[in-house]
Amino acid sequence: MDALPLVALVAGSAVVAGAARRTPVPAPLLLVAAGLAAAYVPGVPDYTLDPHIVLPLLLPPLLYTAAVDSSYLDLRANLRPVALLSVGYVLFATVAVGWLAYLVVPDLPLTAALVLGAVVAPPDAVAATAIARRLGLPSRITTILQGESLVNDATAITAYKVALAAAVGEGATWAGGAGEFALASLGGIGIGLVLMVPIQWLRTHLTEALLQNTLSLLIPFVAYAAAEQVGASGVLAVVVVALHLGHRSWQVDFATRLQEAAVWKMVAFVLESSVFALIGLQLPVVLKGLGEYRVGEAVLYATGVFAAVVAMRFVWVFPATFLPRALSERIRTREPDTDWTAPVIVGWAGMRGVVSLAIAFSIPMTMHDGRPFPARNLVLFLTFTTVIATLVVQGLTLPPLIRALKLPGRDARAETLAEAQAQNEASLAAERRLDELLADEANALPPPLADRLRTVLERRRNSVWERLGGVNAVTGESADATYRRLSREMIGAEREVFVQLRDARRIDDEMLRTLLRRLDLEEAAAYRESES
Repeated sequence: MDALPLVALVAGSAVVAGAARRTPVPAPLLLVAAGLAAAYVPGVPDYTLDPHIVLPLLLPPLLYTAAVDSSYLDLRANLRPVALLSVGYVLFATVAVGWLAYLVVPDLPLTAALVLGAVVAPPDAVAATAIARRLGLPSRITTILQGESLVNDATAITAYKVALAAAVGEGATWAGGAGEFALASLGGIGIGLVLMVPIQWLRTHLTEALLQNTLSLLIPFVAYAAAEQVGASGVLAVVVVALHLGHRSWQVDFATRLQEAAVWKMVAFVLESSVFALIGLQLPVVLKGLGEYRVGEAVLYATGVFAAVVAMRFVWVFPATFLPRALSERIRTREPDTDWTAPVIVGWAGMRGVVSLAIAFSIPMTMHDGRPFPARNLVLFLTFTTVIATLVVQGLTLPPLIRALKLPGRDARAETLAEAQAQNEASLAAERRLDELLADEANALPPPLADRLRTVLERRRNSVWERLGGVNAVTGESADATYRRLSREMIGAEREVFVQLRDARRIDDEMLRTLLRRLDLEEAAAYRESES
């Protein structure tokens, strides 16, 4: 197998994603555009999405990284709106979009139209997370969008299986569909609940960070495969396990957490970048399969399906937001009040992604009786155009829409104040514990070392408060930022000396690596890298 196309895909995607960080355009949109452009560059091979690769190999780690970084407590607090979107909306969109496609597209059987409805029903986990993180949406809206995107793939895949069974003539019934949905959802959750306890036990009892991270990389694939093996939802199994592990990540030792964060950040970056580039690269494959349909005619149908997808999301989101509040005093009491701007943002943030394309490519060529699947190539084209249109149109207009609606963003000062108060309480507890330990003769330390422990503790406590204070009139830095910059300068000077000593053969490379690692740890402690 030639590995060069895969290497070129990953490298090219990384370059475009890196360049996107220097532009106001979200990385997913730039990657899709780059993929569309690269698809017609001479010499670029055909990258056909294989559902047997995307669903079991790319989807689990993408879901795992999104779920681990989500808040279990926030998702639980917003369980009702998340469930209404991830289950209710997907089933509604499957039927509503499918029916409208049946009316718009001539000679498209209703069963095939429902397959299309299920395929384009779920908003994309990666797109929703990437856009929400980039735009700094209010925390509740971000939680709802992330929660929806974590679970809706399971609903859509199950709805697709039921619709496909009816389309290919396998005698699907409403009762059978409900049973399959129950098995997929309850089974997936059950598998996740069963796996999360032994996996967490392993994570807390393995003593080597290297083994811990190897286990971490295997977890999403194990959970997904175990659930799919018994006909349950692998998506839900991965999400349940990841939410549990993320909620209890504090129980793992610091070395594992540091390495794991770096490893998964790299994995997520590579996979997300490659996935969005792959979406754009599908254009030649999709157009080549149109066959008897004229491009102009197909584009007209695509416009109608895209309009239906966008409209049906608003048709669902507004009643789902306000109707339960109007009918239930308990909901009005428990959940914060909202106005019309929040459902507008949630309704417009329904970008589709690679899961829809992967499901579409898994539609069989023939039906149960051997006849060709009706309008399969058109369904692929309509799925592709819907994904591209939602990513480009909604993705590009979402930032100005948020600015126009003047949604309150995250209150950085309030968050810093809460961080400072939390750090102060923790530091006081640590100081009391230090006094208890030093009172024991078994823990006797020379005064300079004891003072150093207190100094480090005080430095950690004060650093957050300093971010709330004034800034340097010359550099514009806070005292904390100046401290970190000077620390890096000092460590950089030490590092240069160590390298010079190695080059002069006064120390060997093994000793250099030991000394550099010590400096790296010092630098990590002195300087906290800001999250992008």
